[in-house]
Amino acid sequence: MKYSTFASVAAIAVAGAIAASPAAARDQIRIVGSSTVFPFTQAVAEEFANATGNPAPVVESTGTGGGMKIFCGGVGPDFADITGASRAMKESEYKACQDAGVDSITEVLIGYDGIAFASSREGTTMDITRPQLFQALAAEVEVDGEIVANPYKKWSEIDPSLPDAEITVFGPPPTSGTRDAWVELVMEEGCASFPAIEALEDDKKDEVCKRMRQDGPFVEAGENDNLIVQRLNADHNAFGIFGFSFLYENQDTLEGEKIDGVAPSTETIADGSYPVSRPLFFYVKNAHRGVVPGLEEFVTEYVSEASMGEGGYLSERGLIPLSEEERTKTREATEAGTPMSRFGS
Repeated sequence: MKYSTFASVAAIAVAGAIAASPAAARDQIRIVGSSTVFPFTQAVAEEFANATGNPAPVVESTGTGGGMKIFCGGVGPDFADITGASRAMKESEYKACQDAGVDSITEVLIGYDGIAFASSREGTTMDITRPQLFQALAAEVEVDGEIVANPYKKWSEIDPSLPDAEITVFGPPPTSGTRDAWVELVMEEGCASFPAIEALEDDKKDEVCKRMRQDGPFVEAGENDNLIVQRLNADHNAFGIFGFSFLYENQDTLEGEKIDGVAPSTETIADGSYPVSRPLFFYVKNAHRGVVPGLEEFVTEYVSEASMGEGGYLSERGLIPLSEEERTKTREATEAGTPMSRFGS
């Protein structure tokens, strides 16, 4: 293996910690992170276990932000080996990792995903714009040139072309990478259409554009996207915000709404025409590679052509594959254990 900056001292320390720790018997890889990345990681875990006979990795859906905190907690058997993320690691998270001794991390881009705004196939569908979604979900909106607490209770109050129904949207909590991406790609883009908001000082504008309402129409539904799917099937007037893979897996009962005239699909996410799409990642703690049994083989399986390639088993679950050139670059960096360097390390 080629770990040019891999800290052998850290590896020895991890091995020693594992031998001396009550977790000495830990023979399973531990993975945390994004609920969006979770089904892809779970699929790789099953394939890895079937192919190698090793115990299947323990995969927990903790949300992107929650996963970063766990992953960056330290080095050793009590800390996760990998975290999945539906956005790139933030500089503050990278610094937290460094401060805790997690000083060699490989960032792995696995593919692309859209964020679906979806409803039950038995309910009302609509073609909605990002400014209209901002008006429905923001804590404060512009009305007649003034910025006020969001008064909208029905979709039709925003625009008569929208359904004459109560606004009920289930979505992710602040710790979720899906929430971060939704705010960036929908809320911030949508609020740019309103002159009074655009005229605000940067800090106040940032607050107005990013803050989701908390008066009832938007409901934080936790990190388990399957619960949102269940709620949509129970309430046909409700809408949900979650990763495209969950829509893909439930397209017999759910339908993705058009945003700015484009519905979410593998084709529209791949060609960039669907406006709410983002990259997906996982992060590997290099000090655990070669120490935690099976970790190296698991990572290799994750970036294999059979997994993340065109027609691979992850695309069957809704992952939008990288280009061939991107896959090659990702695979080489991952197998070499190349530490991430976006923040100048």
